[in-house]
Amino acid sequence: MTGLLNWLGQIASLTHFNLKTIWDRTGSTAAALFGIAGVVAVLVAVLSIAQGFRHAMTVSGSPDTAIVLRSGADSEMMSGLGGPTTRIIAEMEGVARGVGGPLASAELFVVINLPKRTTGTDANVPLRGVEPPAFEVRNEMEIVQGRLFQWGRNEVIVGAGAALEFEGLDVGSKLQVGRNEWTVVGIFTANGGIAESEIWTDAAVLQPAYRRGNSFQAVYAKLESPGAFQAFKDRLTTDPRLNVQVVRQPDYYAEQSTMVTNLITGLGTLVAGLMGVGAVFGALNTMYTAVSSRTREIATLRALGFGGTPVVISVLLESLVLSLVGGSLGAGLAYVAFDGFRAATINWQSFSQVAFAFAVTPALLIQGILFAALIGLAGGLFPALRAARMPVATALREF
Repeated sequence: MTGLLNWLGQIASLTHFNLKTIWDRTGSTAAALFGIAGVVAVLVAVLSIAQGFRHAMTVSGSPDTAIVLRSGADSEMMSGLGGPTTRIIAEMEGVARGVGGPLASAELFVVINLPKRTTGTDANVPLRGVEPPAFEVRNEMEIVQGRLFQWGRNEVIVGAGAALEFEGLDVGSKLQVGRNEWTVVGIFTANGGIAESEIWTDAAVLQPAYRRGNSFQAVYAKLESPGAFQAFKDRLTTDPRLNVQVVRQPDYYAEQSTMVTNLITGLGTLVAGLMGVGAVFGALNTMYTAVSSRTREIATLRALGFGGTPVVISVLLESLVLSLVGGSLGAGLAYVAFDGFRAATINWQSFSQVAFAFAVTPALLIQGILFAALIGLAGGLFPALRAARMPVATALREF
């Protein structure tokens, strides 16, 4: 026990001595700090894009809501359901019922071109035709400006995200959609979900505008309970009148977000990794400078009985402290600059824009700081070993 306490005391004394002299090397210390801060800021900022996109795609998903598509379709764009089919689905056992009947909305999904507010370039914006139960199926929706469109009229409501990103979506604006002109009468929110990237109208009015006849692309159904999903799915997929597939709403949105989130995460990690290599060399330079400037002091301490292992650990702890300070600085900058920043990107699986807010979450901040710690440990390892292996007699002769 006495030996362990002596060993820990040596580490504490050496670490305290090292940290006291950090600001004697202002130039190299600042370079390492800001290098690591930059790496962490980039990593957290890029990953917050993927996190925000994933949040927008999945936050509205409810486990008691099922989406019914044509069998083999991987998205609403690729699906197609006839009117009689949608009625069979709505009346199927397991669908919750409200005052007006089954809580199932047969929906039409088309894409229109609108210019972005920031660049003026055209982008694909989803236009969704819905039936009255849609607002009970997705009960998170709330009109925050204007009013709900009137059924049977050329009126639309716009998601808050789409209204911020695209021109011509203010309340009172006119849209040329298909062969008709439509009036924007309201703006809605949906807890930051994907619906906020869409424009909604009456499906019965949208169908003739696009010459779709009595056809839809999906049915959104509120089930009696989350546990009713499997039985509901089995009834639909075994019904000889139907050729459909059934997925839970959260699972569908999670799958739809996979391509973009994997791409952003992969690119962000690659960029941060390349920058991290540079930061490691910066940390190496800083710690080699620190060791070189204290050669005689370290040798003196070794001559007084301090062991090589405490020297290694103390240098590593000094490098770790520097990296954690730099990582915390970078994570804080990323949070201040990017958390809540709004943008839009294309969802390649639906070929339409998704408006979302960057999400700098606590998990991302911790991930960034841990990455900084790895940089610090990598940058401090070789200088620490050099300090411990330095011959005492030789070091004492250095000036």
